[in-house]
Amino acid sequence: MSQGLIDCYKAIEDSSARMLDAARRRDWDAVLRCEGACAVLIGQLRLKAQEQALAPEQRSEKARIMQRILRNDARIRCLAEPWLAQFEQLFAGRRLH
Repeated sequence: MSQGLIDCYKAIEDSSARMLDAARRRDWDAVLRCEGACAVLIGQLRLKAQEQALAPEQRSEKARIMQRILRNDARIRCLAEPWLAQFEQLFAGRRLH
């Protein structure tokens, strides 16, 4: 049964939602922790996807989950851009020797 795959997608979505919440709070350490959790979950998804396939009726659910993950990612990037700009300014002018 491919419910395990859908569960993996849902877990990634949950982690991306937590990441978005952390970004809204400007808790960049928590964002990085959630990003690490997402990476682990994506690795697990890749392994399961080699062993299982989604049923045709689950593909639309996967698409909806992926759209929500992508929206979360876009929102996180918008929130992080000012922080990244500050980070770049902090290191502007510093050269690696």
